[in-house]
Amino acid sequence: MGAIASVTDGDFTSNVLQADKPVLVDFWAEWCGPCRQVGPILEEIAAEHGDQLTILKMNVDENPQTPAQYRVTGIPTLAVFKNGEVVKTIVGARPKAALLNDLDDVISA
Repeated sequence: MGAIASVTDGDFTSNVLQADKPVLVDFWAEWCGPCRQVGPILEEIAAEHGDQLTILKMNVDENPQTPAQYRVTGIPTLAVFKNGEVVKTIVGARPKAALLNDLDDVISA
């Protein structure tokens, strides 16, 4: 999962909550099959829409505090943060077209 940077409990505030544009955080784990399906799709979206939306990954096994704080109970969970607040949550793997449709109001804003 090359193109997308990781975020940790330690740098979540500076990289996500204080970001100057919307940030999509992919809460995932190594053992999660649907997470591995979503990864390449998110890399494509990051390449196409990186100027409007930052995409970061958070491994829930390595960083338990932030997922617990945002009540992430199933993975993959994609949470979109804007101005320090969650504005959209998408749970489960979806095809690229469905994800782009879900993210349209964020990308086109």
